[in-house]
Formats: sequence, C-alpha cells, structure tokens
Amino acid sequence: MKPDFEVGIVGAGFAGLVAALSLKKAGKESFVIFERAGEIGGTWRDNIYPGCACDVAVHLYSFGAVPNARWSNLYAGQPEILSYLKDVSVRCELQKHIRLNSDIVAAKFLEEESYWLTTDRMGRETSVSVLLLGLGPLNRPFLPSLKGLNEFGGHYFHTSQWDRNFDPTGKRVAVIGTGASAIQVVPNIAPVVKYLTVIQRTPAWVTHRFDKKIGKTCKDVYQRFPVAQRFKREFIYWINELFGLAFIGNKTLNKVMAWTALRKLRNEVKDATTRKKLTPAYTIGCKRILKSDDYYPTFNRDNVSLVAEGIDRFTQLGILTNDGKEHLLDAVIFATGFVAADLDLYINVVGLQGRNLVDEWKTTGAQAYLGTTVAGYPHLAVLLGPNTGLGHNSILHMIESQMNYIIQYIDCIEKSGAEAYIDLKESVQHVYNERIQAQLKKTVWASGCKSWYMNSNGKNTTLYPGLTVTFRKETRKFDPRVYQKVRRPALVL
Repeated sequence: MKPDFEVGIVGAGFAGLVAALSLKKAGKESFVIFERAGEIGGTWRDNIYPGCACDVAVHLYSFGAVPNARWSNLYAGQPEILSYLKDVSVRCELQKHIRLNSDIVAAKFLEEESYWLTTDRMGRETSVSVLLLGLGPLNRPFLPSLKGLNEFGGHYFHTSQWDRNFDPTGKRVAVIGTGASAIQVVPNIAPVVKYLTVIQRTPAWVTHRFDKKIGKTCKDVYQRFPVAQRFKREFIYWINELFGLAFIGNKTLNKVMAWTALRKLRNEVKDATTRKKLTPAYTIGCKRILKSDDYYPTFNRDNVSLVAEGIDRFTQLGILTNDGKEHLLDAVIFATGFVAADLDLYINVVGLQGRNLVDEWKTTGAQAYLGTTVAGYPHLAVLLGPNTGLGHNSILHMIESQMNYIIQYIDCIEKSGAEAYIDLKESVQHVYNERIQAQLKKTVWASGCKSWYMNSNGKNTTLYPGLTVTFRKETRKFDPRVYQKVRRPALVL
C-alpha cells in the first residue's frame, strides 16, 4: 500500500519550516507538516515573556533562501520573529502542507509496508514513507523542586508559560534564575515593579550584545540589493565561527573572551559586593554565554537586589533564603530554563522489533548518526537531534546542513524500491558517537561546570564539538555504505 505522503514533518517551528523549504527546493511536494498548536512558530509562539528575543543576529537567524530586508533591529524580538515565520509560510506556499491542531502522539514503523504510521491525539492516522522530527530541544520547562511552593500565597509561573493577565506594575517580584530568559525579563520589568529580587544559583558569563536599530537606508539597500544582506550574513557567520574556536581548544581566545566579559562587568555594575556575586568561577563557555546590554546596569537600581544565598523554602508570604531572611513577594517568575539533554520527544516512537526510541535514549543517552538518523529506526530523521547544538553560531545553519543530508537520504530510500527499507548500521552509530564523546572531552564544556548541556548521567548529549563548517562538510555527501538495505517481510494475506 502506498503511504499518504512521501514525507511527514512533526513540528512547524524553525526546524520544520527549514525542512519544508528544503523539500520544495528539491522538488518534493508530497509532504505534510503536523503542528500540535493552533498556529505555527514553535518556541517563538510559546515564549511571550517581556523582552523575549533572539541572541543570534537576524542576518543569521533567518532562512538563507528567504531573507527579510525589513528587520527592525540587529537582534529581533519574539513578535517580529513569529511574524517572519508566518510570512514565510505564506510567501513560500507552505500553509497548504500544514495541519494545525494535529498533535502526533505515536509513530510506528511498519516493516511489512516500509513506512511510518503516525497517530495524533484525536486518533487520526497518517502514513508517511519518511518521518522527520522537528520538535526542538527547548520545549520542556524545568521547575526545580522547592519546599513549600504550594504554601506560597502569591502568583508564580515559568517564563515559557507566561501569564498574559499578569501585570508586574507595583508588585514585589522575584525572578529565580539568571540564564538566557532571566537576563531579558529582569531589565524589562525592573522599571515598573515595586521591588525586584533576582535569585541566583550560579552567575553567568555575560558579553556585549551591541544591539542596534537597522536604519531605513540600510533596509532599502537590502531590499534593492539582496547581495548586500548576504554579504553581511557571511561576515557575521565567519566572525561567529572564529569565536567558536574558543570553545573547542583555543585557550588564548577563551581568555580574551573572559577578560572582555569581566571588564564589562566592572564597568557596568557599581556595587563591589554585587559585582563579586555576579563574577563566574568557571571557564567561560562551559555554560551558555549570554548577551545583554542592559542586564548588569539593572543592578544599579535602588529597587533591585541580587540574592545568591540559595533558597531554603517558600513561605506563604514569599521565599526564605539560606541566610534566614524572608523575602516578601507578590509573584515569583521561574526563569529556570528547560530540560534539553534528557530528550523526551513527546511522541511514542516505535521502530524495528517494537524498539522504543525514548526508552532506549533513557538508557544510553540520546544518540544518533550525524545527530540525524538512528539505527533500528529506518526512514526516520531527527532535526536538531543529539549533539547538534551550538554555543557560538546560528542553529539554523546546522538544520540546513542536516537537510542537505536528509534530501539525499530520501533519494536513496526512493531508489531502494518499495520492497525494501534502509536502516543505519548499529556499528556506524556506535563509532560516530564514541568519536563525538571523545572530542567533547577536549572542549570547554568538559571543564567542570554543571550545565543543561549534560543529561542526568553527566553525558553531553546536546552540543556538537566542532564548528558548523565542519558539520556542513560531514553532512555534504550521503554515504549509502553506512546503511543496510533490508528486504521487507512478505505480507501475509
């Protein structure tokens, strides 16, 4: 039996749309995009907290084939990014491929038919020859287990689940966490709250953002001469690649980055005690480096304090810290990030002989070949899969590299014929992941800090231990020899 579609894509965020654009470019129009929500956008639809923005320049954090000449700033905010995604879906005629409110909960590879059968939450089934998972790694908010939280009489929520009805004006608010979302929320609510308490577990390395408006003249030039914007894109890309060397072994460059960040801290925070609390004691880059022009200066405000003593427990009126002080609060915002390394796909993915992908990854740690295909799960590819994350450049470059590879993978599947399926060799996956883990030991991420890059067993299943140009080279040419062609079992009538 012929499947309903040649390709099924789960998720209509950046990953899913990159996949769709790549398929269209390759002339493959038989595909469907399953989106569990009522509109597209992924993380840029879900995260609406004040100040939410990207920390990658817009020239890179956009589709190479569909540039936007009208970005307002060098670093775009959430509303503008979401608008761009919606615009691309219309301009590139992707809407006809998208099924909204289609939450895929199960996917099973049927060996007899050599295709995947997907099932959504409503029980609707769709068959696809190739299944691409574009779920994204940052979709499971992490809420720390803190004593007494249920006793707290105020309002509390995670940044990714921002309460649209919450108005911080005139309130006593605490922000727990000092990561990527916190450094955006804190400066944006500090001017309106009565008092803001920032509760820090570990200080972050914060570097200059150098955000700026993109003027009308520049926009007009990009509109009339797209090559100018492509040149800017390439320039920023290679600058980022250069700084990426600081993460994978260049200690001199790493020290320069640290010196620059500490100088920024000294210049922007007046109080010596606060500066000391904000000074990291681990190698720069071991945790995610943050970019902000207004986070540090916020601590110069009279209505903002930094607490680094740790939380003992919640009380009915606020938070009791380990120094015995009770902080009276009206609301608490958890800026505590996401569970990323211990991947949970939200989907029951069943491969050959009833193998369950999530269960396997809970045992071995998430792993794949080139972060893309997985042994025992034929005709499946994971976008932004294990060890494809970055600390220095645009993740879209990695997804585009994956799709270069996946298009060739799909061509190979088509050539194999309807009587067979293509499965990655287990030994190939093992050797690749052994190499990745060995390379990671030589990087800044193995320098001793505790980060969300590591899973619960201390294994880095998140980051790629190299430059994006290296990954592009690795995925440029599909090698059919690392796969095995398996003749499917005869159907029993």
